[in-house]
Amino acid sequence: MAYAGVLPGYKTTYETIKEGNGQTVAKGATVTVHATGIVKQTGKKFWSTKDPGQQPFQYQAGMGKVITGWDQGCLGMKLGETRKLLIPAEEGYGAQGFPAWGIPPGGSLDFEIEVLKIQ
Repeated sequence: MAYAGVLPGYKTTYETIKEGNGQTVAKGATVTVHATGIVKQTGKKFWSTKDPGQQPFQYQAGMGKVITGWDQGCLGMKLGETRKLLIPAEEGYGAQGFPAWGIPPGGSLDFEIEVLKIQ
């Protein structure tokens, strides 16, 4: 899959799957999303808010409260938009990975993010 969108100053790339409209994700906004994360090297899903028992995820955009690739890759998304992010290790969980979630050291991540609410 080709990721056409480039984030200036970052290595994370993105592809818009579904266009949104209206309000956009800006730094400092509280954003509620559906998110599914897959380890690129293994194809294994490590987390999804759409799985049974899970709920949409809420975070503060552009404030460093989530991994860099996600934080920067969601800025500018519109309400209702779905975007795929390809996040390299250095903008994800780095050289240490996140073994508890099955993310290996240096693992790249494929995330699909859908913006549900922007406050």
